[in-house]
Amino acid sequence: MSLIKDKYQRIIDYMRISITDRCNLRCIYCMPSEGIKPIEHKDILGYEEIIRIVRIAAGLGVRKIRLTGGEPLIRKDLPYLVSSINSIGGIEDISLTTNGLLLKKYARSLASAGLRRVNVSLDSLRPERYREITRGGDINDVLEGIDEAENAGLLPIKINMVPIRGFNDDEIEEFARLTLKTSYNVRFIEFMPIGAKEIWDHEKYISTEEIKERASKIAPLIPVKIRRSGPARYFRFEGAPGVVGFISPITHHFCNSCNRLRLTSDGKLRPCLFSETEIDLKSALRCGASDEEIERLLRLSIEIKPEGHSINHEKCFTHLKPMSKIGG
Repeated sequence: MSLIKDKYQRIIDYMRISITDRCNLRCIYCMPSEGIKPIEHKDILGYEEIIRIVRIAAGLGVRKIRLTGGEPLIRKDLPYLVSSINSIGGIEDISLTTNGLLLKKYARSLASAGLRRVNVSLDSLRPERYREITRGGDINDVLEGIDEAENAGLLPIKINMVPIRGFNDDEIEEFARLTLKTSYNVRFIEFMPIGAKEIWDHEKYISTEEIKERASKIAPLIPVKIRRSGPARYFRFEGAPGVVGFISPITHHFCNSCNRLRLTSDGKLRPCLFSETEIDLKSALRCGASDEEIERLLRLSIEIKPEGHSINHEKCFTHLKPMSKIGG
């Protein structure tokens, strides 16, 4: 098995691919009230372009693919893309991040195509609040989609929740309690300066330490080891079937073990989420670049991958472009 390392000796074997910047929700913390002008369809990578990039990346040692958006489930013929990626030699795992609204419709066909797991972004369990946050979403659609994904074998189900002070942080314990009766991985992610600028405020940020302290009011959290790489640190309540995870991009950088590259929906390769550095693969593809040239650009993105980011919760920093433009 070939492996490729960056200059800091991190093995790069994971690629997150945004297949659209469009979404069927307009969450108030993600999009400004006036919305975001979508990328024109002609400027979005086609499935065959994505498949070609994955095939070349697999030759360099990329083994895991995560499909993101925007909302990836709104793009047509997604099972075809999943099946095509699944047939590429070397690819061992395909997962997807979604808001869950369309999971009930597509979970089984995606599982049949080769999808292994889903992460569902969900920031409230209360119907009225969820409708307000998402500007019209119905949480029952999401909950039914999660059930269907579980029935389809897309396991473990991961629920990603971003606590924001004065916004939804009163639900931290409610989310953590889900693990007492389900096998879900409930992961709390620190609020980052990504999305709608009018929502981001340092005072709304909650550190992992505080989130964990609040979750621990239910019962002591016991550390657990889960045999897979990733940024989350996992814990369990005694006897609980599920686990509670904490992802701390601001207070506890996981840069020293970062194994990923990001491909935006318009074909830009980003070595780091928090960097504006991008390598334009789409232009190369559409100008007739050979596989060797695409491989060279992939290698270049790995060579320039920074050691870490400089963002922390105590300093002011540049607000990043919306996640829908980067890839969630």
